[in-house]
Amino acid sequence: MKKALKFVVHEHNARHHHFDLRLERGGVLKSWAVPKGLSEEVGVKRLAVMVEDHPLGYAGFEGVIPEGMYGAGEVAVWDSGVYSEESWEADKVTIELNGRRLKGRYAIIHISDKSWLVMKLNSKAGC
Repeated sequence: MKKALKFVVHEHNARHHHFDLRLERGGVLKSWAVPKGLSEEVGVKRLAVMVEDHPLGYAGFEGVIPEGMYGAGEVAVWDSGVYSEESWEADKVTIELNGRRLKGRYAIIHISDKSWLVMKLNSKAGC
């Protein structure tokens, strides 16, 4: 198993309520906006739209982004913890989350442009 890295899921009450999945990688937080949030049920696919990388320090951010700024609205940490990377390829990322709420294996699969799907996978033993 590879080194445990930070992850955070922000609940973001911006123009549209959504969740942001952020994974530590290469000194930044790789980020996806997930309109319906990550499912805790195996096989349920959710749209995830890749957004710009965020600085590592943003992992603990909670507060209000002022009107007129990118992402204006309330941001709260919905879940956080560590993850291990099983694979990270151009079109598919497979990770195992170990957070307060989210636990288990997830795949993030590129479908087009900035659009991805995120879904919970069976445990390794159950594959």
